[in-house]
Amino acid sequence: MWRLNPRAHEAFSRMGIWAPLLLSIVCLACAASAYGFFMGRRWGYRLGVTLLVVNLIGDIVNAALGIEPRAVVGVPIVALLLWYLSSRKVKAFFSRAG
Repeated sequence: MWRLNPRAHEAFSRMGIWAPLLLSIVCLACAASAYGFFMGRRWGYRLGVTLLVVNLIGDIVNAALGIEPRAVVGVPIVALLLWYLSSRKVKAFFSRAG
């Protein structure tokens, strides 16, 4: 994995013990969001949208500042996911959920 993105390896190495802690928090947030989505929970929807927005902001900043030019690929993908999640059908599904 680090061959694909050696800069990330370097950045995480400099973070020390905080890197696995940060990645564990992200992993738990994604798992919670996935559970909430599959169970049709409104909080899962909100958490998922929040995580996607954070990802979108990160991709835009990384691409705009030239930190990771390949991040620009993620922008339309996340935008399409957010567009789908904002559709009436999806919103109606989660508004019925408790």
